[in-house]
Amino acid sequence: MIKINRRTFLDKAVYKFMLTFILFILILTFLIIIGLYIRSRPILKSKSIFELLFSSSWHPLKGEFGFKIFIVSTICVTALSLIIAVPFSLLTALYLSEYANKKIRNWIKPFIDLLSGIPSVIYGIWGVLLIIPLIKKYVAPIFGVYTSGYSLLAGGIVLAIMISPFIVHISLEVLSSVPYELRESSLSLGATKWQTTKYVVMRKAFPGIMASVVLALSRAFGETMAVLMVAGNVVKIPKSVFDPAYPLPALIANNYGEMLSIPLYDSALLLASLILLVVVLVFNIFSRIILIKIEKRAR
Repeated sequence: MIKINRRTFLDKAVYKFMLTFILFILILTFLIIIGLYIRSRPILKSKSIFELLFSSSWHPLKGEFGFKIFIVSTICVTALSLIIAVPFSLLTALYLSEYANKKIRNWIKPFIDLLSGIPSVIYGIWGVLLIIPLIKKYVAPIFGVYTSGYSLLAGGIVLAIMISPFIVHISLEVLSSVPYELRESSLSLGATKWQTTKYVVMRKAFPGIMASVVLALSRAFGETMAVLMVAGNVVKIPKSVFDPAYPLPALIANNYGEMLSIPLYDSALLLASLILLVVVLVFNIFSRIILIKIEKRAR
Protein backbone atom coordinates (compact mmCIF):
# COMPACT_ATOMS: atom_id res chain seq x y z
CA MET A 1 0.00 0.00 0.00
CA ILE A 2 2.85 2.30 0.88
CA LYS A 3 4.54 1.54 -2.47
CA ILE A 4 1.34 2.31 -4.38
CA ASN A 5 0.89 5.63 -2.55
CA ARG A 6 4.51 6.51 -3.19
CA ARG A 7 4.19 5.73 -6.89
CA THR A 8 0.99 7.79 -7.11
CA PHE A 9 2.70 10.68 -5.36
CA LEU A 10 5.67 10.52 -7.76
CA ASP A 11 3.35 10.41 -10.79
CA LYS A 12 1.48 13.50 -9.59
CA ALA A 13 4.71 15.30 -8.75
CA VAL A 14 6.19 14.63 -12.20
CA TYR A 15 2.91 15.69 -13.85
CA LYS A 16 2.84 18.99 -11.95
CA PHE A 17 6.54 19.55 -12.64
CA MET A 18 6.06 19.15 -16.42
CA LEU A 19 2.87 21.24 -16.33
CA THR A 20 4.78 24.04 -14.60
CA PHE A 21 7.36 24.09 -17.40
CA ILE A 22 4.65 24.17 -20.07
CA LEU A 23 2.92 27.07 -18.32
CA PHE A 24 6.28 28.84 -17.97
CA ILE A 25 6.83 28.63 -21.74
CA LEU A 26 3.35 30.01 -22.43
CA ILE A 27 3.78 32.80 -19.90
CA LEU A 28 7.22 33.63 -21.32
CA THR A 29 5.73 34.01 -24.81
CA PHE A 30 3.05 36.38 -23.54
CA LEU A 31 5.62 38.33 -21.51
CA ILE A 32 7.74 38.85 -24.63
CA ILE A 33 4.70 40.10 -26.56
CA ILE A 34 3.65 42.38 -23.71
CA GLY A 35 7.20 43.70 -23.28
CA LEU A 36 7.52 44.50 -26.98
CA TYR A 37 4.10 46.15 -27.00
CA ILE A 38 4.94 48.35 -24.00
CA ARG A 39 8.19 49.47 -25.63
CA SER A 40 6.32 50.10 -28.90
CA ARG A 41 3.63 52.29 -27.35
CA PRO A 42 5.48 55.62 -27.82
CA ILE A 43 5.55 55.21 -31.61
CA LEU A 44 1.96 53.91 -31.64
CA LYS A 45 0.81 56.97 -29.70
CA SER A 46 2.54 59.46 -31.97
CA LYS A 47 1.80 57.72 -35.30
CA SER A 48 -1.23 55.83 -36.55
CA ILE A 49 -0.75 52.14 -37.24
CA PHE A 50 -1.98 52.71 -40.79
CA GLU A 51 0.74 55.31 -41.39
CA LEU A 52 3.42 53.07 -39.90
CA LEU A 53 2.48 50.03 -41.98
CA PHE A 54 1.69 51.68 -45.31
CA SER A 55 4.04 54.66 -45.50
CA SER A 56 7.23 54.34 -47.58
CA SER A 57 8.96 57.26 -45.89
CA TRP A 58 11.78 56.05 -43.64
CA HIS A 59 13.66 59.08 -42.30
CA PRO A 60 14.35 58.60 -38.57
CA LEU A 61 16.06 61.99 -38.27
CA LYS A 62 12.81 63.61 -39.45
CA GLY A 63 10.66 61.40 -37.26
CA GLU A 64 9.27 59.42 -40.24
CA PHE A 65 9.01 55.68 -39.68
CA GLY A 66 7.17 54.00 -42.54
CA PHE A 67 7.59 50.23 -42.62
CA LYS A 68 6.11 49.61 -46.08
CA ILE A 69 9.50 49.18 -47.82
CA PHE A 70 10.68 46.65 -45.24
CA ILE A 71 7.38 44.74 -45.15
CA VAL A 72 7.27 44.50 -48.95
CA SER A 73 10.91 43.38 -49.04
CA THR A 74 10.23 40.73 -46.39
CA ILE A 75 7.20 39.41 -48.29
CA CYS A 76 9.10 39.38 -51.60
CA VAL A 77 12.15 37.55 -50.22
CA THR A 78 9.96 35.02 -48.39
CA ALA A 79 7.69 34.43 -51.41
CA LEU A 80 10.66 34.00 -53.76
CA SER A 81 12.31 31.53 -51.40
CA LEU A 82 9.11 29.46 -51.25
CA ILE A 83 8.74 29.52 -55.05
CA ILE A 84 12.25 28.11 -55.35
CA ALA A 85 12.22 25.73 -52.37
CA VAL A 86 8.78 24.10 -52.46
CA PRO A 87 8.99 22.29 -55.86
CA PHE A 88 12.50 20.93 -55.24
CA SER A 89 11.74 19.97 -51.64
CA LEU A 90 8.48 18.26 -52.53
CA LEU A 91 10.07 16.28 -55.38
CA THR A 92 12.90 15.24 -53.05
CA ALA A 93 10.44 14.08 -50.39
CA LEU A 94 8.40 12.18 -52.98
CA TYR A 95 11.49 10.45 -54.35
CA LEU A 96 12.72 9.41 -50.90
CA SER A 97 9.27 8.23 -49.82
CA GLU A 98 7.98 6.50 -52.95
CA TYR A 99 10.89 5.66 -55.25
CA ALA A 100 14.19 5.45 -53.37
CA ASN A 101 15.23 2.17 -51.80
CA LYS A 102 15.80 1.93 -48.06
CA LYS A 103 19.60 2.18 -48.35
CA ILE A 104 19.51 5.47 -50.27
CA ARG A 105 16.87 6.86 -47.91
CA ASN A 106 18.94 6.02 -44.83
CA TRP A 107 22.00 7.69 -46.37
CA ILE A 108 20.28 10.90 -47.47
CA LYS A 109 18.10 11.62 -44.42
CA PRO A 110 21.04 12.39 -42.07
CA PHE A 111 22.40 14.91 -44.59
CA ILE A 112 19.01 16.63 -44.75
CA ASP A 113 18.95 16.87 -40.95
CA LEU A 114 22.52 18.19 -41.01
CA LEU A 115 21.57 20.98 -43.43
CA SER A 116 18.77 22.11 -41.11
CA GLY A 117 21.25 22.47 -38.24
CA ILE A 118 23.86 24.61 -40.02
CA PRO A 119 24.01 28.17 -38.55
CA SER A 120 22.46 30.82 -40.76
CA VAL A 121 25.68 32.86 -40.83
CA ILE A 122 27.36 29.96 -42.69
CA TYR A 123 24.64 30.11 -45.33
CA GLY A 124 25.17 33.87 -45.51
CA ILE A 125 28.93 33.53 -46.06
CA TRP A 126 28.32 30.85 -48.68
CA GLY A 127 25.86 33.19 -50.41
CA VAL A 128 28.39 36.04 -50.44
CA LEU A 129 31.16 33.82 -51.83
CA LEU A 130 29.15 31.91 -54.42
CA ILE A 131 25.61 33.16 -55.10
CA ILE A 132 26.38 36.88 -55.37
CA PRO A 133 29.25 36.51 -57.91
CA LEU A 134 27.13 34.00 -59.84
CA ILE A 135 24.23 36.47 -60.13
CA LYS A 136 26.53 39.41 -60.92
CA LYS A 137 28.66 37.74 -63.58
CA TYR A 138 26.38 35.17 -65.19
CA VAL A 139 22.67 35.47 -64.34
CA ALA A 140 22.05 39.23 -64.55
CA PRO A 141 23.91 39.73 -67.91
CA ILE A 142 21.57 37.20 -69.54
CA PHE A 143 18.71 39.65 -68.89
CA GLY A 144 20.80 42.72 -69.76
CA VAL A 145 20.82 43.92 -66.16
CA TYR A 146 23.74 45.27 -64.17
CA THR A 147 23.71 44.44 -60.48
CA SER A 148 26.19 44.15 -57.65
CA GLY A 149 24.77 40.70 -56.89
CA TYR A 150 23.39 41.80 -53.53
CA SER A 151 19.75 41.47 -54.44
CA LEU A 152 16.31 40.08 -53.79
CA LEU A 153 17.25 37.04 -55.90
CA ALA A 154 20.33 36.31 -53.79
CA GLY A 155 18.27 36.54 -50.60
CA GLY A 156 15.59 34.28 -52.05
CA ILE A 157 18.07 31.62 -53.18
CA VAL A 158 19.95 31.51 -49.87
CA LEU A 159 16.71 31.45 -47.90
CA ALA A 160 15.30 28.71 -50.14
CA ILE A 161 18.32 26.51 -49.43
CA MET A 162 17.91 27.17 -45.70
CA ILE A 163 14.24 26.21 -45.50
CA SER A 164 14.36 23.25 -47.91
CA PRO A 165 15.52 20.74 -45.25
CA PHE A 166 12.51 21.63 -43.06
CA ILE A 167 10.04 21.07 -45.89
CA VAL A 168 11.73 17.83 -46.98
CA HIS A 169 11.90 16.43 -43.44
CA ILE A 170 8.28 17.14 -42.48
CA SER A 171 6.89 16.20 -45.91
CA LEU A 172 8.80 12.93 -45.82
CA GLU A 173 7.35 12.09 -42.41
CA VAL A 174 3.84 12.92 -43.60
CA LEU A 175 4.20 10.88 -46.82
CA SER A 176 5.60 7.94 -44.86
CA SER A 177 2.57 8.02 -42.54
CA VAL A 178 0.17 7.32 -45.44
CA PRO A 179 -0.97 3.69 -45.00
CA TYR A 180 0.73 1.30 -47.40
CA GLU A 181 -2.62 -0.44 -47.98
CA LEU A 182 -3.82 2.61 -49.91
CA ARG A 183 -0.92 2.26 -52.31
CA GLU A 184 -1.55 -1.45 -52.77
CA SER A 185 -5.25 -0.87 -53.42
CA SER A 186 -4.50 1.73 -56.08
CA LEU A 187 -1.89 -0.41 -57.80
CA SER A 188 -4.19 -3.45 -57.75
CA LEU A 189 -6.82 -1.43 -59.66
CA GLY A 190 -4.35 -0.87 -62.49
CA ALA A 191 -2.96 2.55 -61.57
CA THR A 192 0.68 3.27 -62.36
CA LYS A 193 3.22 4.17 -59.69
CA TRP A 194 3.01 7.86 -60.58
CA GLN A 195 -0.80 7.85 -60.67
CA THR A 196 -0.85 6.24 -57.23
CA THR A 197 1.62 8.82 -55.92
CA LYS A 198 -0.23 11.75 -57.46
CA TYR A 199 -3.87 10.86 -56.82
CA VAL A 200 -3.66 8.75 -53.64
CA VAL A 201 -0.52 9.50 -51.63
CA MET A 202 -0.31 13.21 -52.42
CA ARG A 203 -4.02 13.77 -51.83
CA LYS A 204 -3.87 12.02 -48.46
CA ALA A 205 -0.70 13.83 -47.40
CA PHE A 206 -1.62 17.26 -48.79
CA PRO A 207 -2.63 18.89 -45.43
CA GLY A 208 0.65 17.79 -43.85
CA ILE A 209 2.67 19.06 -46.78
CA MET A 210 0.90 22.41 -46.48
CA ALA A 211 1.77 22.47 -42.78
CA SER A 212 5.45 21.93 -43.63
CA VAL A 213 5.31 24.83 -46.09
CA VAL A 214 3.70 27.10 -43.48
CA LEU A 215 6.36 26.16 -40.92
CA ALA A 216 9.06 26.92 -43.48
CA LEU A 217 7.30 30.21 -44.22
CA SER A 218 7.48 31.23 -40.56
CA ARG A 219 11.19 30.33 -40.50
CA ALA A 220 11.86 32.28 -43.69
CA PHE A 221 9.85 35.31 -42.56
CA GLY A 222 11.96 35.81 -39.45
CA GLU A 223 15.38 34.84 -40.80
CA THR A 224 17.96 37.55 -40.14
CA MET A 225 21.65 36.94 -40.60
CA ALA A 226 21.81 35.11 -43.94
CA VAL A 227 19.38 37.49 -45.66
CA LEU A 228 21.09 40.52 -44.12
CA MET A 229 24.40 39.45 -45.66
CA VAL A 230 23.16 39.00 -49.26
CA ALA A 231 19.99 41.08 -49.79
CA GLY A 232 21.69 44.48 -50.24
CA ASN A 233 19.83 46.40 -47.49
CA VAL A 234 18.86 49.47 -49.50
CA VAL A 235 15.81 51.43 -48.31
CA LYS A 236 13.88 51.10 -51.54
CA ILE A 237 11.04 48.88 -52.74
CA PRO A 238 12.54 46.26 -55.10
CA LYS A 239 11.05 46.41 -58.60
CA SER A 240 12.80 43.31 -59.90
CA VAL A 241 14.59 40.29 -58.48
CA PHE A 242 17.92 41.96 -59.26
CA ASP A 243 17.18 45.00 -57.06
CA PRO A 244 18.42 45.06 -53.45
CA ALA A 245 15.90 44.36 -50.69
CA TYR A 246 15.73 45.33 -47.02
CA PRO A 247 13.63 42.90 -44.93
CA LEU A 248 12.38 43.71 -41.44
CA PRO A 249 14.77 41.34 -39.61
CA ALA A 250 17.74 42.97 -41.36
CA LEU A 251 16.45 46.42 -40.36
CA ILE A 252 16.33 45.41 -36.69
CA ALA A 253 19.74 43.70 -36.73
CA ASN A 254 21.44 46.57 -38.56
CA ASN A 255 20.09 49.43 -36.50
CA TYR A 256 19.23 48.30 -33.00
CA GLY A 257 21.85 49.66 -30.63
CA GLU A 258 22.88 52.46 -33.00
CA MET A 259 21.50 55.99 -33.13
CA LEU A 260 18.88 55.13 -30.50
CA SER A 261 19.24 58.65 -29.13
CA ILE A 262 16.87 59.65 -31.96
CA PRO A 263 13.35 60.04 -30.51
CA LEU A 264 11.04 57.09 -31.24
CA TYR A 265 13.77 55.16 -33.10
CA ASP A 266 14.00 52.53 -30.37
CA SER A 267 10.22 52.23 -30.23
CA ALA A 268 9.94 51.88 -34.01
CA LEU A 269 12.45 49.02 -34.14
CA LEU A 270 10.71 47.21 -31.30
CA LEU A 271 7.40 47.62 -33.11
CA ALA A 272 9.03 45.91 -36.10
CA SER A 273 10.07 43.10 -33.74
CA LEU A 274 6.51 42.81 -32.46
CA ILE A 275 5.14 42.60 -36.01
CA LEU A 276 7.60 39.81 -36.84
CA LEU A 277 6.80 37.89 -33.67
CA VAL A 278 3.04 38.05 -34.18
CA VAL A 279 3.29 36.95 -37.82
CA VAL A 280 5.57 34.00 -36.96
CA LEU A 281 3.27 32.95 -34.09
CA VAL A 282 0.24 33.00 -36.40
CA PHE A 283 2.05 30.86 -38.98
CA ASN A 284 3.16 28.34 -36.35
CA ILE A 285 -0.29 28.09 -34.75
CA PHE A 286 -1.90 27.60 -38.16
CA SER A 287 0.55 24.82 -39.11
CA ARG A 288 0.13 23.14 -35.72
CA ILE A 289 -3.66 23.07 -36.14
CA ILE A 290 -3.23 21.33 -39.50
CA LEU A 291 -0.85 18.74 -38.01
CA ILE A 292 -3.26 18.03 -35.13
CA LYS A 293 -6.05 17.35 -37.63
CA ILE A 294 -3.76 14.96 -39.52
CA GLU A 295 -2.92 13.09 -36.32
CA LYS A 296 -6.60 12.72 -35.51
CA ARG A 297 -7.32 11.34 -38.99
CA ALA A 298 -4.44 8.88 -38.67
CA ARG A 299 -6.00 7.43 -35.52
